[in-house]
Amino acid sequence: MLAFEKIRFMKRNLLRRKVAVVLLSVLCLSLQAQNPLSDKAQISLLTCSPSDRAAYTLYGHTAIRVRDTTGLDFVFNYGIFDFTKPNFIYRFTKGETDYMLGVYKYEEFIIDYQMRGSEVYEQTLNLQAREKNALWQALVINALPENRTYRYSFFYDNCSTRPVLLIERFVDGLLEYEKYTESCTYRDAINKCTRDYPWLTFGCDLVLGMPADEVMTRKTSFFLPENVKNAFAHARIVRSDETSQPLVSASSAIVEAIEDDEPAHSNRFTPWWCGCLVFAFAVGVTIAERQTRKYFRWFDILIFTLAGLAGCILFFLCFVSVHRGIWPNISVLWLHPFHLAGGIFFAVKKLNKAVFYYHFVNFVALFVMSVGWLFIPQHLNMAFIPLIASLLLRSGYGWTRIKENIR
Repeated sequence: MLAFEKIRFMKRNLLRRKVAVVLLSVLCLSLQAQNPLSDKAQISLLTCSPSDRAAYTLYGHTAIRVRDTTGLDFVFNYGIFDFTKPNFIYRFTKGETDYMLGVYKYEEFIIDYQMRGSEVYEQTLNLQAREKNALWQALVINALPENRTYRYSFFYDNCSTRPVLLIERFVDGLLEYEKYTESCTYRDAINKCTRDYPWLTFGCDLVLGMPADEVMTRKTSFFLPENVKNAFAHARIVRSDETSQPLVSASSAIVEAIEDDEPAHSNRFTPWWCGCLVFAFAVGVTIAERQTRKYFRWFDILIFTLAGLAGCILFFLCFVSVHRGIWPNISVLWLHPFHLAGGIFFAVKKLNKAVFYYHFVNFVALFVMSVGWLFIPQHLNMAFIPLIASLLLRSGYGWTRIKENIR
């Protein structure tokens, strides 16, 4: 307990130091923003490669750097959030998380990503003097305390999409991107980021619904920093006089990625293998019941209660949360709160009639859903199959068991 409190205290102190740095930077920024940028000023897009430091760092990061010969060198970061705020987990789950635009001195920002082992790739934008100043002033205004907070949305409004919208807004002309030929869904994109973390992939596949299986366009793919970097590399600015020029005038890796020498994460206990173990155990219990003509009540209470508890979380996400991309979600048909009612029915011997009807309805629903999933445009994580099969088996056998008077 003391160790936990110490870790939490250290995290809060670290956060306070970061907030202090941001506030000091904003103060310095306000003083320097009174003067326009010089002709030699540069504005660039910084793309930070993913790291395994935390779940949210697996997707990479985007920021805007503004530097001038006067010594000005700031990084504008739309990815700041405070996890120590009251009810942070609840608000994040509900989709009411507020992110902020933070301003860092360039050295402070780079040190953080060096410590993560991430590559930081810089693309200097080919902007005219008036475009640079307009973008600079807009960033300063957005960084003010009354303007810096925004409602975060993973797919549609995040630290990667905001810099793109701002750059597009202040370019004198249109940004023309290379033709987008990939047939990639939102789910494909995030599963690529989490491919080395099967449990995280499992969780994402469980909570994300049909909207995540829509094919992305060039612009909707910008929720991932790597996609922005690749698009900017080939983008052109089309001026009002129909002349065009590359959006990026120069690019380079200003921080090299550090390869992790530690062994890869063990994949022995993946969701697939754990699901198969649950199904194998369900088969074993069913065979034992069949041979002994005894009902192992505890197993159904356990498996359906756990499914019901998980279903409560999924039900909350689908029907209470305001996250876009979650509903409609066919997973709520096999993992739902009504399994908790089943757990109660199984625990009371006098409710055999209710158990009979529960198993019948559940078996039919699971069977129809399993067949229907072949025709529904939502990705099926392979680890779902043995778990659904376990519930299907226990309801199918439970129905016949009661008919045969095995209690």
